Amino acid sequence: MSSGGLVMLAEPARLERDIRKSLFLARAAPVATPAEALAFVRAVSDPEATHNCWAYRIGQAYRSDDDGEPGGTAGRPILQVIDGQGFDMTVVVVTRWFGGIKLGAGGLVRAYGGTAAECLRLAPRVPIVRRTRLAFHCGFGDLALVRARLPLLDAVVEEEAFDSEGARLVIAVPEDDAAQVTARIADLTRGQSVPRAEE
Repeated sequence: MSSGGLVMLAEPARLERDIRKSLFLARAAPVATPAEALAFVRAVSDPEATHNCWAYRIGQAYRSDDDGEPGGTAGRPILQVIDGQGFDMTVVVVTRWFGGIKLGAGGLVRAYGGTAAECLRLAPRVPIVRRTRLAFHCGFGDLALVRARLPLLDAVVEEEAFDSEGARLVIAVPEDDAAQVTARIADLTRGQSVPRAEE
């Protein structure tokens, strides 16, 4: 499932633009947590630049910062671009080196938003697949077969704990495929292992 069509960056991206003698550099990256987003902001911000404006969106968590530009002219337009292009788990920093010509509030909105938009538009993206966790116990007799089939089911083993009879596995599978994966594992183990949703 692609969460209503949400996407994330496949890899970090960058784009430079000259706008009325100011240089604007957009850098974007995929991130999993707000702390990771803020670490990226700190890592790419240039202390010699005039402004390092940024925004991130990670699910319901979002923030933006104008870094000294007039309120609402930089960070918010960057965030609107992230949301408008359907990105999640994404941070964008647009750095400006002032070239001597003032752009005005409207010009700043267009410059920051436009640079961020073009950067994301050209960046490689991948759909976001929401996953659900399933837990089950698998006897030693079936374990090798089940482990061999999990990649074919797009199932990722997140936990594995052995005991005297086999192993308890926690796997992450695409939400839309959970019922199919559960049925397949039950079939492979002749009903001995039936995955259940794990919180």
